[in-house]
Amino acid sequence: MIHIIEVENIKCGGCMNSIKTALQKIETVSDVTIDKESDTITVNSKAEREVLVATLSKLGYPEKGHNTLLHKGKSFVSCAVGNMTK
Repeated sequence: MIHIIEVENIKCGGCMNSIKTALQKIETVSDVTIDKESDTITVNSKAEREVLVATLSKLGYPEKGHNTLLHKGKSFVSCAVGNMTK
C-alpha cells in the first residue's frame, strides 16, 4: 500500500536521512521517497498509516497543520542526527 503523507519541518538532507532511517526500521516498509519541496513523504508499506504518522511525529515531522514548538525542537535534533549519520 502506498501512503502519501504531507509533513512539517523538513529543512535539509539531514532531516530526510533521519526520516528515511526511522521509517525503514518499520518491518513492512519497503520504500521511502521524500520530496523536500512539497514536504511530502511517500511510503510503500503494509503498516497502518497511523503508525507511520506517529513515527514521523515523534521525530518532529508531524502532518501538515499539526506543528507545535515541541515538534520544531525535535526536528532540529533529528536533523542534526541525520547530518551526522549521512
